[in-house]
Amino acid sequence: MASVELQNISKVFGGLRVIDNLNLTVPDGSFTALLGPSGCGKSALLRMIAGLEQISEGRALIGGVDITNEEPARRKVAMVFQSYALYPHLTVEENVCFSLSLAGMPKAAQKERAAGVAKMLQLESLMARRPAQLSGGQRQRVAIGRALARNPEVFLFDEPLSNLDAMLRVQMRLELTKLHKDLKTTMIYVTHDQVEAMTLADQIVVLEKGKIQQVGSPWQLYNQPANRFVASFIGSLGMNFLPARATPSGQGATVALGDSTRIDLPLRMTAAQPVELGIRPEHLHLVAAGTGDIAGKALLVEYLGNTSYAYIESAFGQVIVEADGSESLETGPPWG
Repeated sequence: MASVELQNISKVFGGLRVIDNLNLTVPDGSFTALLGPSGCGKSALLRMIAGLEQISEGRALIGGVDITNEEPARRKVAMVFQSYALYPHLTVEENVCFSLSLAGMPKAAQKERAAGVAKMLQLESLMARRPAQLSGGQRQRVAIGRALARNPEVFLFDEPLSNLDAMLRVQMRLELTKLHKDLKTTMIYVTHDQVEAMTLADQIVVLEKGKIQQVGSPWQLYNQPANRFVASFIGSLGMNFLPARATPSGQGATVALGDSTRIDLPLRMTAAQPVELGIRPEHLHLVAAGTGDIAGKALLVEYLGNTSYAYIESAFGQVIVEADGSESLETGPPWG
C-alpha cells in the first residue's frame, strides 16, 4: 500500500491547459474517486499517475518516492480500463498471468498467483475460456484480476463500469467495495457517475475544467458543498437554485423569496444583496394550492418505485420536488 501525492501538477495539450496547478493527496489505503463531467481532466490526471501521459509541470509521488519521470512498469501501479483490453486469443488464466509472464515469473508461481486471484474474484470455472465466451461482467472481473495479479501498491480504474448494464453495475460496485475492504490497497477511481463515486469512495475529488472544486467524504460533499458547481453536480437530481435577496438580521440573515416567503439562515453578511437559495428536492414538500411558500403546477412526474419526482413550473423557474412514490400525482393541477 502507498499514498499518492500530486504537487503543483499541470498538463498542457497543444497550448491548452487541461490540468492547472493541481495539488492532491490520496491517503494510503483509501478509495478515492475522481468525479466530474466529461472534459474536466479526470482521465488525464489518472493517466499521468499511471505514466501513460507525461506531466507538463509539477511532481507525482507514490509512497513518498518521486515517480514523475519513471516508466509505467516501474511505478507499482495497475490500471483497469473502460474497454477491458483483454487479449482475445488468450484464455482467462493467460490474460491474468500476462504481465507476470513478461516479468519473467516462473510458470508455477504464475499459476499459484492466478489461482489466488481467481478464487477472490470467483473466476475458477472460467480460467480455460477466452474473452469471447464471457459476459461483460465476467470480462471486467478478468481485467481486474489481471491488475490484481501484479500485486500493485495503487490500483487505477478508468470508468470500468460504464459499458455494463444498470443491474450489472450495481453488482460490480458491491464486488469492488468488497475487494477494497479485503485488500486495503489504495484505489483511485475515475467516473462521471456521482452515484458510483458516492457509493464506492471514502474520498471524492470533484473536478471542473482542470481544477479541484472540493475534496471530501460523500457526506461532506452532499451536505456541505463548497460552491454552486458541487451542489448542482452532487445528488441524483442536483439542487434547486432559486433567486432571492438576503438581508442582515440579528446573528444571521433573512432570505426573502418573492414577496411573501422569509427564511432565517445563519449567514454572515454586512449588507443586503441578491443571492441564490439552494434547496434539494427532498427538502421540499407538495401541499395543497394556496397553503405553501412556492406556487406552481406540475409539468412532469417521474415515478421511480418508492420515490417520485415532480417537476414544478413556478414564478422562480423550474423546481424539482421529491415525493412519496405511493402518492398518486398528476400533471397540470396547481401546488403550493
